[in-house]
Amino acid sequence: MRLRRNFAVNFLLVLLFTTLGLAVMGYHPGIEDDGLYLSAVKSNVNPALYPHDADFFRLQLQATFFDKWVAGFVHLTGLSVATSELLWQFGCILLTVFACWSIARKLFPEDRAQWAGVAFVVAMFTLPVAGTALYMADQHLHPRNVATAIVLLAISRILAGKRWQAVPLLVLAFFTHPIMAAMGISFCFFLILVLTESAYVRLAAWLRFGRAAGGSAVAAVLVPLGWIFEPPSPVWKKALDTRTYYYLYKWEWYEWLGALAPLLLFWLLWRFAKKRGQTLLARFALAVFVYGVFQQAVAMLMLGFPALIRLTPLQPMRYLHLVYFFLVLMAGCLLGKYLLKAVIWRWALFLLIVNGSMFGAQRAEFSSSDHLELPGQQSANPWLQAFAWVRVNTPVDAYFALDPRYLEAPHEDYHSFRALAERSQLADAIKDTAVVTQVPELGPVWDRQVEAQKGFKNFKLADFERLKAEFGVDWALVAYPQPAGLSCPWHNDTLSVCQIP
Repeated sequence: MRLRRNFAVNFLLVLLFTTLGLAVMGYHPGIEDDGLYLSAVKSNVNPALYPHDADFFRLQLQATFFDKWVAGFVHLTGLSVATSELLWQFGCILLTVFACWSIARKLFPEDRAQWAGVAFVVAMFTLPVAGTALYMADQHLHPRNVATAIVLLAISRILAGKRWQAVPLLVLAFFTHPIMAAMGISFCFFLILVLTESAYVRLAAWLRFGRAAGGSAVAAVLVPLGWIFEPPSPVWKKALDTRTYYYLYKWEWYEWLGALAPLLLFWLLWRFAKKRGQTLLARFALAVFVYGVFQQAVAMLMLGFPALIRLTPLQPMRYLHLVYFFLVLMAGCLLGKYLLKAVIWRWALFLLIVNGSMFGAQRAEFSSSDHLELPGQQSANPWLQAFAWVRVNTPVDAYFALDPRYLEAPHEDYHSFRALAERSQLADAIKDTAVVTQVPELGPVWDRQVEAQKGFKNFKLADFERLKAEFGVDWALVAYPQPAGLSCPWHNDTLSVCQIP
């Protein structure tokens, strides 16, 4: 009876913190990277969509089954894509919260420490990860969210002494998001290493005498290597240069601090826990430290030589994503154990500060959009109103021209036209650029289309006719009032949807 009661209480707490995490971080389908993934899901559900521009999401997703799994869920359940994505996002957050609690309960015996760690993680989901342009968790369904949850669950299985249960989980994560899964596999290797007594003794001895940094590592690469040394095309380099966070040696000092300080903190935690006889916590901290030092060295080598520039889009500094999860989780657990304890007012103040500050940051980030953009909800955002009208009232094969930098426009909040209007568009100069860095063969198409749209805000009828003649576009989304000569069946105070004659 007591076990059942404890299970029920723990499940309710996991559910509560999942709901709190989603409420604080917000939900914004179709923003930023979701322009890629949501478009792919919708294309799998309805292959008639995107007849003109599917390569801008389809080619990059060849290495993952994520979009196909979500589309299969839609077909199996009969639910809409919007509802399915929300359910998957909630499920990802739920699994992440459960995995973090499972890790915390292996490392800290006190309930208050475990739940303080979980509470800190869910509040910090939208914490930026140093200079990587990543959040700990995205405000929309992203394969990185799914892979992270699975990797964290695999880590909890290793800590529980059930290492073989981690293997299928890591394989599943790899088919969801290969890069993030590779980081997870790397960490699991170091975790198993430090949990092995003989290996731990050697590592501790090396660190004690300051020789750990002198070790060497050999990475096995299972793909042909010739492409690495091929000279990059000027167009690909042009796209790459728009992503300054790819270049580690151009990071600001505070970004370097955000990368290296957590490693120092985990080294200190290792020493702290070791002195107090907290063996498993000490070994976990050592695993994070060694993993971080190894991956940092790999990143500095990969990004330090011009001859290896083709490796830059792999973004090896993404190893920090896991480090930040562990950093926040451990910080929360230590706060719960040594500061919050069982004092109710301290808990109330802690939850109010961490959740209130992150909620405020998200409202400022998406100030023109609803905090929770739920299925079926009518938006007051003028851009989303335009996208909704286009989705319902234009032909499925419509091909749109719009400002290639529309994502940066006031009140747009980085919502993807392609994903939310469900119509083809000429390449944009912001998110499609990131796709080109991953799929170089799209470079010439992207460059030609973006160049053809330069000066879009000042386009006249003749410019739109030129785009139609060159690319076949037959619709345009323009500022209201529209240029003379365009026939526009819909507008609001900001935008007009127009046919190109």
